[in-house]
Amino acid sequence: MEPSVGNENYKIGKPSLWARQFTDDEIKSFVVDSEFSRKWLNEGRDFCYLLDKVVYASQEEVSEYCCVIYTLNESANLDKASIYEVNLDENEEYVIHRISVIREGQLIDKIPDLKIKEFDDENNSGGGVISSAKKINITIKDLRLYDVLILEDTKRKILTDKDFIKKEFFRYIWVSPDLYWAYGQYKFTFINECEKTVEVKKNYFRNKENTLESNQIVSINKGEKYEFYHTDYLNSVDSSRQIFPFIDLSTQSTWQELSNYIYPFYKEVYEKKKLEEYAPELVEKLNLLDNKDKQLQFAIDYVQNNINYIFNAVDMNGHKPQEPEITYFTKQGDCKAKCVLLKNILDYLDIESSVILINYNVDFYFRNYLPSLLTFNHVIVKVNYKGEEYFIDATTRDEYGTIENRGFLYFKYYLEINPDQDLKTRTSHKFKKYCIEETVEFKVSQNKGNIIINTKYWGNRANMMRKYFKNTNKREVIDSWNNFLFYTLNYVNDRKGTDPRKIFTTASIDIINDDKDANEFKICYQSDIADPYYVNSKNNRFLMYFDYNIVKNQVRDYVHEDIPFWIGADSEKYEISIETDVKIDTKEKYTIQEAEIHNKYLDYTCKKNIRKNGGTVTIESNVVTNLELKPDEFESYRKDHETIADSNFGLGLDIVNQGFMNGLFSLFKK
Repeated sequence: MEPSVGNENYKIGKPSLWARQFTDDEIKSFVVDSEFSRKWLNEGRDFCYLLDKVVYASQEEVSEYCCVIYTLNESANLDKASIYEVNLDENEEYVIHRISVIREGQLIDKIPDLKIKEFDDENNSGGGVISSAKKINITIKDLRLYDVLILEDTKRKILTDKDFIKKEFFRYIWVSPDLYWAYGQYKFTFINECEKTVEVKKNYFRNKENTLESNQIVSINKGEKYEFYHTDYLNSVDSSRQIFPFIDLSTQSTWQELSNYIYPFYKEVYEKKKLEEYAPELVEKLNLLDNKDKQLQFAIDYVQNNINYIFNAVDMNGHKPQEPEITYFTKQGDCKAKCVLLKNILDYLDIESSVILINYNVDFYFRNYLPSLLTFNHVIVKVNYKGEEYFIDATTRDEYGTIENRGFLYFKYYLEINPDQDLKTRTSHKFKKYCIEETVEFKVSQNKGNIIINTKYWGNRANMMRKYFKNTNKREVIDSWNNFLFYTLNYVNDRKGTDPRKIFTTASIDIINDDKDANEFKICYQSDIADPYYVNSKNNRFLMYFDYNIVKNQVRDYVHEDIPFWIGADSEKYEISIETDVKIDTKEKYTIQEAEIHNKYLDYTCKKNIRKNGGTVTIESNVVTNLELKPDEFESYRKDHETIADSNFGLGLDIVNQGFMNGLFSLFKK
């Protein structure tokens, strides 16, 4: 089939010689009626007779060939097949080899029925993102229900000098298919024409007993193939509790070799020019500050807020950083550029720092991945200061505080850009201050209520709340607090459907203080409350304040088998006081119940002072964070959170009703 239409990004043509070369008769032979296909089709699903994927890698290109044959018995799949899109990176082309259908036993060529359009990928534009990605939109006319569709195509990435990392190091991840489909034949082939050996590692594959198989590594030399083949194939992963099986293919290397490879690119720009040579004005401002704390804070603030973040997808993947002098004068750069400039400033200040490679999105999987620079997608700066280790994301904006008060970055694995480095694991963390510190005063007199809530946020919480108040309408902010209290005071159970504005009649919220050095943000909410008592179906009255944000349902509901539970919680302190002008039941079980939990991951206390007309509960939660909890320790951790959820996250008071009989009832209940 000779090319008939196309441009530099797409065309119609024959498969490459390394790919499959199917004849029409071979294509038709794959459509076989079997007990396996009938079972699947009888369940009302579509069936895939063949999925054949070939990945070819060399120093010049990385290409992915695919031939897929599947039924169009479901209208939703017919719609998806009739119009589909292919996303292309820079220097990537899409080649259509065959689009056909089998209809009433006849193989019909549908290429004459194609309509192809090309667009810039608008999802990757704006907001400082520079991308040459394209989107190919393909419409196939006159596809019909009960057709069998055949798609055969190749995505071909031509490697240029900008792709020097991909020329040197190949990487590809095969992920097991969607659970919807069953396959008569499923084939995956990797052809290695790279100069270096490629290692292949299977992860999270299970045997018939559903236990994990060992992760053996296979080496594929130049000119060799790796094949993965199944007939009557069905992905049996339990998607809610297990990780989809995947195969990691990466050029054979070690983390030390990779750090030694990438470090010279950074060393070159570090040593190009000193800060005082290209930024004397900045140096002058730094010298005017009277201590290192202020200089360090100024340096971080300057790079985060005065250098525009420009993400160039091609250059970022290239791993070559921009010279700090260029970043300083243009006032823009990607994460590498911003981090190198920050390190340049810190070097001038004689503060120890290094640039590190991370990937927030796949952090957990580093334990399984083969060593590869292509695993990383972001760089940040590690700072060693006064015996402590800090991590600064130079692309963050509107962050405040001296270095010990800035936001905490959650991740576990990183590669330092220095010679002879191994993949490093961060230690766990315990906050030295409370991220949330809140006092609640809820008073009721003559059946009228008033509530005052003072909250101090610190660190990440302060940064987030500062942005929230800056970017959100004041009425919306107040409504958010009103809705929170509607549940916290349990009004949802005795006046469901009531507009909270009719309950919290004078609600207001104000910023009391914003200390940007300490990175503390203080607010105060207050309101009068009409009908402050919660009344149950038996006409008993209660006052309660239970903050469900304290209850960590993500712990109690966690059931995943493969991923250890990640502790990413904040330290919290709450003091909740409730006062009324009538008697309360001072012996009620849950009113006086306290809790105390102490283990190596969590210190939690719920202490109470109950009086005849009210009470105060003090709740403190100090958690070890940025930590994966070992599976054999998780169950006890879950039980601790069940204890917290058992009425130990607030305060509830039972009102003693007036009258002789009610007094006797209360006495006997005690």
